[in-house]
Amino acid sequence: MSNLVETKELTKWYGQVIGINDITVRVNRGITGLLGPNGAGKTTFIKILTGQIKQSRGEVTLFGEPAWNNPPLTKKIGYCPEQDNLYDSLSGPLFLSFMLQLHGYDRKEAEERMSWGLEMVKLQDAGEKKIGAYSKGMRQRIKLAQSIVHDPEILFLDEPLTGMDPLGRKQTIDLIRKFGEEGKTVIVSSHILHEVEAMTEEILLIHNGRILAEGGIHQIRELIDEHPHNITITCDKVRELASVLTGYGDVVSIRFDQDEQSLTAQSVKPDEFYARLPELILEHDISVTELFSPDNNLQAVFNYLVK
Repeated sequence: MSNLVETKELTKWYGQVIGINDITVRVNRGITGLLGPNGAGKTTFIKILTGQIKQSRGEVTLFGEPAWNNPPLTKKIGYCPEQDNLYDSLSGPLFLSFMLQLHGYDRKEAEERMSWGLEMVKLQDAGEKKIGAYSKGMRQRIKLAQSIVHDPEILFLDEPLTGMDPLGRKQTIDLIRKFGEEGKTVIVSSHILHEVEAMTEEILLIHNGRILAEGGIHQIRELIDEHPHNITITCDKVRELASVLTGYGDVVSIRFDQDEQSLTAQSVKPDEFYARLPELILEHDISVTELFSPDNNLQAVFNYLVK
């Protein structure tokens, strides 16, 4: 079965508040990024997929079986939560061994798998250190370890890179990619585009509980490149630069800051704008000290799509 995870018109509301709304998706083997800003509905969606909460309407199946009230499915799935609720009085090895025994492994098997799990997340040197004394990055690693030690077929990872240092992020991204290459199904959520881009090319773009787009990462990059950009430029010849920019059809507005040390131009063709800007600066001998765009990011794409 290629579509291991499938939803139809999936909806969840809490009283008058809608958590997710009318989501119909199919997820194949490999890694799928669930990409959206904080509060978009990512965690609610994952909790329904893992059978932790029941949908208000619609269907959700894993391996063709309903996710809700289906205990045997728990052996086939792994879940790394965003929330940081751990047994702080336990050591990492004891915590993993305990979780494995809950999955039905005997003590010997649990010890073997526990050692493997610690090695996978680079915590084998933590020894008997209590989880309560772990750093944020170490806590993220032990959460990831408990989600993989029973060798699940589907992994649900909710913001797994939060709080990790650069080395920890790279190691975790490499590990997630390894799971995908092994043929596992991985759904990993994040609010940061480049994190997801480093793990997979397949994404679900979620905002306000709805899937706004799905497909390849390149399609989302095109959305970022195609929506109007506001570009702020600080330079020594603000008026001259503004006069030049108004001659281009893609520049639909220009505004100055209060002291006229910078301008903000809006372009409906940002690729063309960025491509010709260096030549304009050199041609008119303009000294630019700062250039940035608040719209060259994922949140701007969400705002654009919602409008």
